[in-house]
Amino acid sequence: MASSNKEVKGNVLIADDDRVMREILRHYLESSNYAVQTASDGALAWQMLDKAESAFDIVVTDYNMPHMNGMELLAKIKGDPRFYDLPVIFQTAIASREAIIEGVRAGIYHYLTKPYDEKTLLAFVDAAIEDNRRHTALKDKAADKKIALGLVYKAEFRFQSLNEARDLASLLSEMSCNPTRVVTGLSELLLNAVEHGNLGISYQEKTELVTQGRWRQEVDRRLREPEYKDRFVNVKVFKESATRTTFTIKDQGQGFDHAKYLKFVPELATQIHGRGIAMSRMLSFDSLEYVGNGNQVIAIIDG
Repeated sequence: MASSNKEVKGNVLIADDDRVMREILRHYLESSNYAVQTASDGALAWQMLDKAESAFDIVVTDYNMPHMNGMELLAKIKGDPRFYDLPVIFQTAIASREAIIEGVRAGIYHYLTKPYDEKTLLAFVDAAIEDNRRHTALKDKAADKKIALGLVYKAEFRFQSLNEARDLASLLSEMSCNPTRVVTGLSELLLNAVEHGNLGISYQEKTELVTQGRWRQEVDRRLREPEYKDRFVNVKVFKESATRTTFTIKDQGQGFDHAKYLKFVPELATQIHGRGIAMSRMLSFDSLEYVGNGNQVIAIIDG
């Protein structure tokens, strides 16, 4: 059981037909103060989701299970409006590009490739729950601004911090022709412009910081440093028609090798971060292009 003298971090549902694996995962997660329930197959997991008195924050499921496999469970979850935004992590040995892309398009948050350790599991679960809560907040904020922002056709903004990036993402999405589709992609691009652009945090540095639980602390530290504190991100939005909106985002960093992050590859699905650009391009926008040295991106939604 999760420790009673600490606040529970979230409610986790584990679906796996391997009893030993279920207990290992339960131990890992409860030791990190998550509340955990388990199911021995996908059908039972769905029943538990459907009838739960307290909502689950995440589902960690195996791919191969009797009665209802992981993909079938995912389809049930994403097909129900109550659970559409619920993050689902797959633990599997499947590594083919086609299978991974199929899963991502179907709504999988991340893949955990077996074998993996406790630190990796916790990092993925922490990130999934944090991202989902952030995206839910973005959508709620966006809904409050919908009517007024629908009248704006052209605007320009500047921001510096991660909090400002998240607030602006909800605002900008409502200026587009499809707010629900673009809000997550915009958030990823704006956050990337701050942490990797203006603050110069490399991919490897972020991996280490996230794993150590020091990522936000390092971002806040750099925002105060003389080298970075005056840098800002410039964002322009142009609603060209009722169906076409263009976003231009430019940071003041040195740029980066963007080519390898534009195309979704299986390796990205198994990493704790680094897939935001590819996911934005694949799911949120009809066109996404970095120009110059990589410190400017033009994202278009058309329809």
